[in-house]
Amino acid sequence: MARPRIVIVGAGFAGFAAARELAKLSRGGADIVVVNPTDYFLYLPLLPEVATGLLEPRRVTVPLATALPGVRVVLGTVETFDLDGRSVTVRDPEGGKRTLGYHKLVMAMGSVNKLLPVPGVVEHAHGFRGLSEALYLRDHLTRQIEMAANASDEAERQARCTFVVVGAGYTGTEVAAQGVLYTEDLVKPYPNLRGRPRWLLLDTAERVLPSLDGRLADAADQVLEQRGVEVLMKTSVAEATSAGVRLSTGDFVPSRSLIWCVGVRPDPLIESLGLPTEQGRLVVDEFLSVPGHPEVYAIGDAAAVPDLTMPGQITGMTAQHATRHGTAAARNIAASYGHGRRRAYKHHDLGFVVDLGGLDSAANPLHLPLRGLPAKVVTRGYHLLSMPGNRTRVASDWLLDTVLGRHGVQLGLIRGQSVPLDSGKPISQG
Repeated sequence: MARPRIVIVGAGFAGFAAARELAKLSRGGADIVVVNPTDYFLYLPLLPEVATGLLEPRRVTVPLATALPGVRVVLGTVETFDLDGRSVTVRDPEGGKRTLGYHKLVMAMGSVNKLLPVPGVVEHAHGFRGLSEALYLRDHLTRQIEMAANASDEAERQARCTFVVVGAGYTGTEVAAQGVLYTEDLVKPYPNLRGRPRWLLLDTAERVLPSLDGRLADAADQVLEQRGVEVLMKTSVAEATSAGVRLSTGDFVPSRSLIWCVGVRPDPLIESLGLPTEQGRLVVDEFLSVPGHPEVYAIGDAAAVPDLTMPGQITGMTAQHATRHGTAAARNIAASYGHGRRRAYKHHDLGFVVDLGGLDSAANPLHLPLRGLPAKVVTRGYHLLSMPGNRTRVASDWLLDTVLGRHGVQLGLIRGQSVPLDSGKPISQG
């Protein structure tokens, strides 16, 4: 290898940030390679808006080839790591294999859906972590309303109009809050369905958004209540069937829609490395390098990064941390080649935003709690600033949706068997 080769596995928030920063710092002095299953960076926070018809799917994708000039993108998934031989084996989308050697390796494999040992969940629930899942959910919601309108049986009609979301974190709360608005729009042409859609949001926690400031959680809870979402805390799924969901309370909810948003777990590939892990994530030091392998870095959802602002804890699996991990790892790699100096990763969060659809949001920029329209402005402004591309297109879609409303039709592009909950495939967005 004539130039140092730096291989980055995954192009989610962490891997994308690392590649972009390395390309800027190296100025062509290094061969930077990104291995990713898709040719785009996916802006995950706006997936609920794709699923509910506010944004077209391409709006939340940014082509890697144009967004990362000077970076070589290799389509495929890493099957094995040879840390001693400093190489990775990659399988491309058509099944071919190749080996890539490296001087430095950055593991940013992301995460997969978190599963619980609940009977029937794998068979009857669908996750919400990728573009295909969002497109499937959009079609599924639309299809259930259309089929309910033509159902002759009252019980079937109500079951098709009932939607159960499991997990009241960021994703689940946003899906429920925005989903109820979408189904309200879908039933407008059907007088017999108006006021019928029923949404339930379940979680074993004591309140929605358990990891956020209580004031933001209260604001989100009030919006959900006003929209008629049934928020059931300290409640879980005991069993899922084709006919509905049995809750831990013993109640049975007839439904054709079980949306699984309980969180994520690190890519199972991490377990195959035989290296120390914490909470399933690869142990790294404060400089984001793997102990015993100074040439290997791990970032994002793949890494158990020490949180120096909260001794004894590791940083959360959030896009905010992942992006900063990527930038910090890139700078430390550059420092290993004599450009700058190594720095420990230490960042306080800048606050969080939760988009609840309509004119409602909850946000705490710089820990200033906001709700309603002010929070909406902050939330959308934050997303536009955070996206590495497509800002004008996203803003245009938002404007058009305000003026013209949504376009609720099935595209039929993704079938249920194409998005199994237990796919084991990395989401690659950490």
